[in-house]
Amino acid sequence: MRFDSIIASTLQRALTSARIIGEILGAPVETDADWMEMDNGPLAGISRKIALAQYPKPAFRNPYEPFCGSGESDWELYCRAARAVEKVVRRGAGHYLVVAHGGILNAALRTIVGAQPAVNRQGVWFALGEAGYVRATYELQQHHWVIEELVQS
Repeated sequence: MRFDSIIASTLQRALTSARIIGEILGAPVETDADWMEMDNGPLAGISRKIALAQYPKPAFRNPYEPFCGSGESDWELYCRAARAVEKVVRRGAGHYLVVAHGGILNAALRTIVGAQPAVNRQGVWFALGEAGYVRATYELQQHHWVIEELVQS
């Protein structure tokens, strides 16, 4: 496997993984904050148990509503993901590896396949697990995406 560049989220876990992969494969690592996970507002850094106690999950949250009042909305995440994908495409022909998080990767894949943001866990969802991956190609002259492989781990 050879990559011209590895593009990583600026968040620690993804960036550390990207650096390890880059060292093994001899590929340069760059960061792009657009590949960060969804901003979940006041839930950042607290345990799931405490989060559920302090911020009970609403029965419904519309796609324009900020997560927990001050985080990103589903549409904001979707738009950021579209921008991140566009930046990779604008690099031109090459082999790029993006190391990021499940939420932003799902949003990016939704932009690629033309699906709307997943609202309340409804709609299109790509099960990647903790270290899954997607191998895709883009044919610029035809605006043609091919998802060649999706592996859940």
